[in-house]
Amino acid sequence: MPALEMPSSSWIAFAVAQALAMLLLAPLATGFSRVVRAKIHSRKGPGILQDYRDINKLLRRQSVAPANSGAIFRVMPWVLVITMLLVGMALPTVTAFSPFPISGDVITDIYLLAIFRFFFSLAGIDSNSMFAGMGSSRELTLGVLVEPIFMLSILVMALIVGSTDLGIISQGMQTQEWQRPLTIMLAGIACAFAVFVEMGKLPFDSAEAEQELQEGPVTEYSGSALAMVKLGLGLKQLVVAQLFLAIFIPWGKAASLDMISLIPAVIILLLKLFVVFLLAALLENSMARVRFLNMHRTVFPVTAIAVLALVFFILGW
Repeated sequence: MPALEMPSSSWIAFAVAQALAMLLLAPLATGFSRVVRAKIHSRKGPGILQDYRDINKLLRRQSVAPANSGAIFRVMPWVLVITMLLVGMALPTVTAFSPFPISGDVITDIYLLAIFRFFFSLAGIDSNSMFAGMGSSRELTLGVLVEPIFMLSILVMALIVGSTDLGIISQGMQTQEWQRPLTIMLAGIACAFAVFVEMGKLPFDSAEAEQELQEGPVTEYSGSALAMVKLGLGLKQLVVAQLFLAIFIPWGKAASLDMISLIPAVIILLLKLFVVFLLAALLENSMARVRFLNMHRTVFPVTAIAVLALVFFILGW
């Protein structure tokens, strides 16, 4: 399917199925991270399917909202899931082109990720909870520090290929020779760092103090609403990981929607995701907690790498 044409019904159906598959796999991915953490800590820990059981239990419970909360607090869980599903539909994960190019533009996807963070942070303030508001302010601060790295590294790749369409970027990286290897390497390092942060890993999130650091906006959620939030956060981890893979490691994809091509592509994608989540879990659990006020000392050097990638692109390196 040419990336700039209106997708056919079969491609739209595939895009919906792809997004729903990500939604179903999100608790498995977060459960895998919990299992690796437990093994590194030399404890038994929860099973890999524990997050499925937690979400199932929460979905059967009543959602209770603070009396003085507003509409933002109530719609936030749905916004998290819907925005990530839209990005998930557009990602060229197992196909050479984006199955849903309407939302497959990198600028559109960056805005959708920004909407995710905006509502996630605003919901904590809207709950009128002191702890949730503190978590919201820290989440926004982290976004200000990390989002420029994420945007700049992806836009550098768009400039190299000459298009902001995710499918074209992925196809260009897969079929064309690297004309600017140093630029791509620096952009990949910066993007990998941003993806690690967006996945909510240490030291940018702490499993022992989630409500204090990053997930403060979730403090007042309960029941089915909390289940939706957990699904949205887990889905975001899968989406940003696959966004990185689609741009920087795009090999092993199917050229069409026939099963002979799709099955090997799905297997390769699952292996890639296994490696990404394993490396992220190992790196996360090898790092000590850092004071949030000192976080800029970690982020600014990576910002310099992203800027350097843009400079090298201008120089033709």
